[in-house]
Amino acid sequence: MSIGQEYLRAVRGRFDQLKDLGDRAVAQLNDQEIHHVPGPESNSIAVIVRHLSGNMISRWTDFLTTDGEKPDRNRDGEFEIVSVTKAELREISEAGWKTLFGALDSLDEDDLLKEIFIRGERHTVIDAMERHLSHVASHIGQIVYIAKMLTGENWETLSIPKGQSETYRTKPPGQ
Repeated sequence: MSIGQEYLRAVRGRFDQLKDLGDRAVAQLNDQEIHHVPGPESNSIAVIVRHLSGNMISRWTDFLTTDGEKPDRNRDGEFEIVSVTKAELREISEAGWKTLFGALDSLDEDDLLKEIFIRGERHTVIDAMERHLSHVASHIGQIVYIAKMLTGENWETLSIPKGQSETYRTKPPGQ
């Protein structure tokens, strides 16, 4: 496997992991909890998911040939409070992820150094992928934090449970 192929595999895997974290966090909430706003300058999980989906669709639709900020995107509208059910929110989310994964899966290593534009700013495909990975990770972290805060003691951990790190520790090769 070449470095480019490994990079594409690794990035796709990281996005898969982030999607899974977000999905499992939201699954622990009800229709009302997805609309909880933690503070006056904060966003609900529903708003964050709508923003992520809008961003993914804008950035990754025809991303090799058109600017990543599409003229028909209503970014400000993504932050408006709109009542949706969990099922509707999942559909919104899936549309964004489908666009992202379709674009990533269409790439080969020869595409990685191609130049694309986001808001008129030039990026290599690698840089655009890293930029987007960072953006998605920050918002998935927000989603997980809000969900954990809302569920309290009913939270079902998404990783290693507290006090069980030793159970999950692996021995170095050869030991």
